[in-house]
Amino acid sequence: MPASITIPARFNGPLENGNGGYSAGILAGFLEGAAEVRLRRPVPLDRELAVEQPAPSRALALDGEDLIMEGRSVEAPDVQPPDPVSPEEARAASRRYRGLAEGTFSRCFVCGRAREDAFGVFAGAVDGRAVVASPWMPPAWTADESGTVRPEFVWAVLDCPTYFALYQDGDLPMSVLAQITGEVRNPVHSGVEHVVIAWPIGIDGRKGHAGSAVLSADGEVLALARALLIELRS
Repeated sequence: MPASITIPARFNGPLENGNGGYSAGILAGFLEGAAEVRLRRPVPLDRELAVEQPAPSRALALDGEDLIMEGRSVEAPDVQPPDPVSPEEARAASRRYRGLAEGTFSRCFVCGRAREDAFGVFAGAVDGRAVVASPWMPPAWTADESGTVRPEFVWAVLDCPTYFALYQDGDLPMSVLAQITGEVRNPVHSGVEHVVIAWPIGIDGRKGHAGSAVLSADGEVLALARALLIELRS
């Protein structure tokens, strides 16, 4: 049967496009287990995108003839998470959040300062470590009837902190998510405080690589991701 997806306008990242992690998580829902999703173009909002699956392990999202995203099944993200960050450390770190109250990402539904209904994942530097962190208590509307948060929202919070992990000091260049490999290993529950962390892996020219994870309050890794960000040419 023909399939399609639509990214609602409320789930934007940039002002006029879908949050990269959320959009990738929606496409990953057509695949089993861990997935790698490459974002080929900005994801349009409130527009039906056709989904094609040339194989069970591949999924494509298209806007007419334009390829927007492509996903494939993988074994697991190629990252090793650092030592856990406690909820207390995460709350302190979030006070060092560098996100702006205006500009392209100011109304991101995950990390936008200018948005009252944002998730409030404000990942700031953890004292003495090359890690950023934020607490996150998923609201009830993100979950299914059992209270388990839907995977696309977990993917969304795995996205934004990777930017702040790469740029913990100095200027904040305009960078966008180009690829994310994610895996939800264990249930994330609504109404429960979690910790979202991210850490830099490396920068190669305009390419930045970072890892991220959603942790339980006691440090268990519930979800894991590796992201590739591309700094846009000025």
